[in-house]
Formats: sequence, C-alpha cells, structure tokens
Amino acid sequence: MANMGLETIKVDIEINLASRGLPGFEIVGLPDKAVAESKERVRTAMTTSGIEFPQKKITINMAPADVPKEGSMYDLPIALGILSSVLEFPIPQKSLFFGELSFDGSLRHTKGAFLMALFAKEFGFTNLFVPKDSANEAAAIKGIKVFPVEDLTQICNHLLKKEEILPVLYEQKKEKDFLPAEFDMKEVLGQEQAKRAMEIAAAGGHNIIMIGSPGSGKTMLARALPGILPPLNEGESLEVTKIYSASGDIPPGGSLLTRRQFRAPHHTASLVGLVGGGSKPHPGEISLAHRGVLFLDEFNEFPRSIMEAMRQPLEDGYLTISRSKQRVIYPADFMLVASANPCPCGYALHPKKNCTCSQNQIAKYQKRISGPILDRIDLHISVMPVDTEAFSDNQKNSEFLEASEKIRARVILARQKQEARFCDETICSNSQMKNSHVKKYCKLSKEVEQILAQASAKFNLSARSYMKMIKVSRTIADLDNSDEIAVSHMAEALQYSPKNYENA
Repeated sequence: MANMGLETIKVDIEINLASRGLPGFEIVGLPDKAVAESKERVRTAMTTSGIEFPQKKITINMAPADVPKEGSMYDLPIALGILSSVLEFPIPQKSLFFGELSFDGSLRHTKGAFLMALFAKEFGFTNLFVPKDSANEAAAIKGIKVFPVEDLTQICNHLLKKEEILPVLYEQKKEKDFLPAEFDMKEVLGQEQAKRAMEIAAAGGHNIIMIGSPGSGKTMLARALPGILPPLNEGESLEVTKIYSASGDIPPGGSLLTRRQFRAPHHTASLVGLVGGGSKPHPGEISLAHRGVLFLDEFNEFPRSIMEAMRQPLEDGYLTISRSKQRVIYPADFMLVASANPCPCGYALHPKKNCTCSQNQIAKYQKRISGPILDRIDLHISVMPVDTEAFSDNQKNSEFLEASEKIRARVILARQKQEARFCDETICSNSQMKNSHVKKYCKLSKEVEQILAQASAKFNLSARSYMKMIKVSRTIADLDNSDEIAVSHMAEALQYSPKNYENA
C-alpha cells in the first residue's frame, strides 16, 4: 500500500531468491530511505527470532515500479515474502500485510492502519494483518477481519497453522462526549454578546472573528468553545480519523475520533505547517482541523501569504496541493475562529485607556487582514473590556451564569435540526449551504427581505456577505426552534455583519 495524500494504491511485494550469484539483498521500485533501511530491520528481526537468514541473492520488487514507496509499513510483507520461501508456507489469498519491524522481531505501531482497512474493504480483501497496537484502529472498519500481530514468530506459527491468531474485536475507546475545554463558559464573566455569537457559530459551523483590546477575554472565549461543540456524526468521524491516520496522529490502540478537534497554531507557523504540503505532501493544521475548530490568535500577526492561502479552503471546504510529480486533495472544512487587536497598541476600542497609534498606523494594521478573507467570515464581533465593578458583581453571582453544558444542549438540538433538514443533501450544517440550498431552505418573508435589503445598502454588503447573513439567521432560527426565519432572527444576524471591524 502506498499513500498519495488520503488515497491508497495497492503495492505488491515480489520476492526472488536466486541460488546463483553472490549473497545480497536489494529492493527496487522507487523505495525511499525508510524502505531501503527495511533490509537491515528484516535481516535482524529474522535472526533474533531464531530464523536463519538465507544466504542467497535476494531481490525485492515493489510494484507498480513507477510509484514512490515511503515509510516503514513494508517491513512485514517483505519479511513474510522471504519467510514463505524459507519455511515453505503459503501466503493466504485476499490478505494484506502491514507493519514496521523492530530488531527483536516485534511489530511497532505504524501509521496508516485505518487507511489500509478502508482500502481492504473497498477492493475486496477479507484479511488484514497489522501490528497489535494498530489493530483497534483498523478494526473500526466493518466487513474485514483484522489480525493483531505481536511479532514475526507469532505470524509464522499462524501461517504454518501451529498457532491461530484470532481477529480483534473493535473497541471504541471511552471518551467524554465533548472535548474537554480549558474553560467553561460560566467562567467567562460578562461578554454576553460574545458568548451568544460563539453559540451561534457552534450551532451552524460559522466562522467568527473577535476584535478587542488585550485582556478583554477573546482567547478565553475561544478556548471555551470546544465545550459547547456537538460530537462528530458517523460520517464526519470517518473523515477526521482518515486524516489523523495519514498524519500518524492516532496513538497506539486508538479508535475512531468522535470529538471535534481544536487546533491553535502560533502565528510563527510556516505556510507548509499550516496549509500542508512539502516535497512529500502531508496534512497541515487546516486539514487537521477538518470538521473542528482552527483558532488563529493574534490574526493580524499571521503572514499575509498564510491568510491568503486559506481563501480556497474557507470557500470550498478542501485544499488542493499541486506538485510537479503529484497532486493531492485534503479535506479542510473547518470552523475558523480568529481574534485580533484593533490597532498596534491594542487600545483603539478601550473605553478608558488612550490609544497611542496614529490613524495611518491603525489603517495599516487593519489592512493586514485582506477584504476577501474578512468577507469569508460570517460573524464579526467587538469584544469590549469588562468593567471592574461588573466583574466583581459577576464573580459574586457566578453560580447563576450559564454553563457550557447547557449551551451545548441547545447547540446539539440545532445541529439535529440541520441534519434532518439536509438528510438528502451532501451537507450537514447551515454554514455549508450553497446558493441553491439557501434558496430552497431559507424562505424569507417580505418583512425580513426588506430589513436585509436595507442593511445591505447601509453597510454595503457584498453578495457573499448577503448570503452569509441569511445562513446566520437560519442558525439563529434553529436555536430558537423555529421553522421560519423571523424578523428578530435576521435583526440579530445583522448585528454580526462585517461593519464592526471596519468601524473599529
């Protein structure tokens, strides 16, 4: 098996043991350094397992020969190809072998087991032999037998019918229903409008940007967001697990990911680290945040190239990485949560502290975030600092503040309404709606259309922002358990229009 992004290509391991010629061990078929080094791992693992390595001219062909082979997953099939000739046992039909060998003959946890299982099911393979620590990950795919292999001796005995390896039964690892957040929403004192915006964003999967002075609570709000997110549904869980399997981020014994991931890269992250790519393309932060949250703190400080690279995934939900020799597509349907200061000193919106920046400095600082990027963000909110007196009152009455668990219950109900609404579509949340979906599922009354038209003219909304206001109002209506978008729903949605940042 060779991975090209998230696509898997079948690789056949052909073994030739020649009696004539000097003893040697060669691997052909465009192997990378890790594959070439499997010669030493296989030789040593066989020796330490008590099996004499054949003193013959051994040639390993990895077909198709024009596809680059990467990684250590080929150790087990190479070893079994040699052992089948030495110990004279047949390789079972419709079987795949996968795993990295240690010098002592044991098999290590190897990335990509979930992708291998998907490939096996798609192409009719019934048996999959993988390292024991990777077995549960592969067993999440129904319809195939996954055999957990501890070492070379065990699998040889199994193939010689001396000792049977029983297929593993899938076990979903116990997780909390929601991602443990750093903060509970009730710990965020004040900021009721910002909390409401976070609830709307979580309910509809909308992008959101928070503009405010240092210490106003922007980062705390973002860190509390995972506590109100709904769990992944079955289809989303398969998509996310596939990405994490390809990147090697599923731990030994891991299972399907059921929680929405929260990724928060620093603004010094490289373009390749955030977007993905490299000479051997791999998923970046935006793909690892698929169906979850990508939090970009200090949004203004990110390089312009990184911001502009997010245009396509924010619009399309996937990312295309093109190289001279290959082209891969990674899913990247994430919820962007950004926070930024209104000016270099940070106090342009502060009611008490004076801003020390000139108008030119403020304008230049705000222009670091381009108009096309801001136009792709659904909710724009100003986060004002909490007054110390109100802060003291909120601390005294903190037990009456709404907890994340209660907010999350409303979010889940809203998401269930959306899943029922889009059951015959390829989307599952309001933020994913295209214009055709908006026309079909977001009928507006004359009063609502009039309010939206007036706001569009006043705030000079683009066509994209116009449609986003309808999507946001649809989410607010879902939270209100309403089938129709009312005037109040649209009026609230318009509070989060892009005008807030421009007036900062």
